[in-house]
Amino acid sequence: MAALTVSGLAVPWGVSSATARTQELWFSRYVDAEWFGDLAARAITTGDQSSLMLAMQRYSDLYGDRVIVVDAAGREVANTGVATDDPAVVASLTEARRNRHPRQPPERLHLYGPSAMLVSLPVGSGIRVDGAVLIEASTKTAQRDIRDSYTVIALLSFTAMAVFALVAVLVSRWILGPLWRLSRSLRDLTGSLPRPVAGTVPTVMQRHYRGPPEVRALARSFDTMARAVTESVDAQRQLVADTAHAIRNPLAALAIRLESLERFIPGEGTAAYQRAKYQVDRLAAVLDGLLRLAVAETPTGFAAAHPDADWPSECGVCPVVKDRVEEWRPAFEAAEMTLDLDSSATPDLTAVAIPAQALEQIMDVLLSNSSRYAGPGAHSRVTVEPSATTVRVAVADDGAGVAPKELDQLVNRFFRGASATAGGTGLGLPIAVALANRYGGELAIESVQPRGLRVAVRLPLVQ
Repeated sequence: MAALTVSGLAVPWGVSSATARTQELWFSRYVDAEWFGDLAARAITTGDQSSLMLAMQRYSDLYGDRVIVVDAAGREVANTGVATDDPAVVASLTEARRNRHPRQPPERLHLYGPSAMLVSLPVGSGIRVDGAVLIEASTKTAQRDIRDSYTVIALLSFTAMAVFALVAVLVSRWILGPLWRLSRSLRDLTGSLPRPVAGTVPTVMQRHYRGPPEVRALARSFDTMARAVTESVDAQRQLVADTAHAIRNPLAALAIRLESLERFIPGEGTAAYQRAKYQVDRLAAVLDGLLRLAVAETPTGFAAAHPDADWPSECGVCPVVKDRVEEWRPAFEAAEMTLDLDSSATPDLTAVAIPAQALEQIMDVLLSNSSRYAGPGAHSRVTVEPSATTVRVAVADDGAGVAPKELDQLVNRFFRGASATAGGTGLGLPIAVALANRYGGELAIESVQPRGLRVAVRLPLVQ
């Protein structure tokens, strides 16, 4: 941009300077030719060429330009060294004697153009032509002036370009310095992450980028980091799932052995036996929750996310919600609570972009928490409300609720509120959040006034 700007100013400036110097030379010699024309007219009329020759000689000595005067027939009257056999001189004198001489400056001079400029005028008054005068003006001085102008313009242009280049370097370093440092930090971070297993396909493929090299390098660093981080996180999830799965079998065997030992436990050891059995059941529930959470947090597109290529990726929201409400209604009745459903605002055929199994797990978490923690006498209400691009499914109750300072912590793993009853694992809501996020939805928890809790999940409609 700087080069284009400087060129756009320097080139017209140079052309204008050369044109102005050309016009200056031509107009000055044109005026001199008119003066010689007056002298030549008197000399031709009187036949006395002495004053004309004296003026022409002095002019040649002063400016170094040669002058020639011819009569109407083209015969030489006076000459200070002009070559009369030069075709250009002959043509110019002929045009002047025909009163068709040029009245505008010629094309601008060039550094390596002709060494002389011909300026011719007719001699006479009115339409009468008594002869012609021609000045062979040297262009060396004008060309030297034009060269000096070009030199000054070039020096100024190079100075401006140097200033622009310096500013560009400083600005580029200021802008790109953080990019380089960020790119180096990403490379260092990527180098510290675990390497992918040999033979595995990268989760994030390298892409071809266009643009400045610094930005391309940063984009490639981000791709490398994203691949390494994704593979590392996936490995951690897989480790959690594998560990939980590996522990389940010994745990199941332990539970069976405990049950087989129940008839051999004496009366004084029954309480300890029941506590041990409760802890085994609780550990089994935690392992089941960890397995569900590992699957729920697996990004869409991983093998673990779709065990079957034909696994449906959408479902009707109303049938699934109605089914889960009916499934959980006995549990609410056993907890001395009431449960109703309001889906009148949503057509039965409304489909959301989430598998039915995932939506069932989310609804089970929401209904299980409400039936377990709202308290006897509470009323729970399930609502299904559509919008332009999403559907909002909410479970609200007027029960005990949660302290405001604990609302944001309910989605943390293994967190349990101060008023929560025994029996939970603290993994239900994290599983629901992971499932909602995995399919482009979101889960929100808010208090209900004057008391109670509302958990709402917003899911995208099938486009």
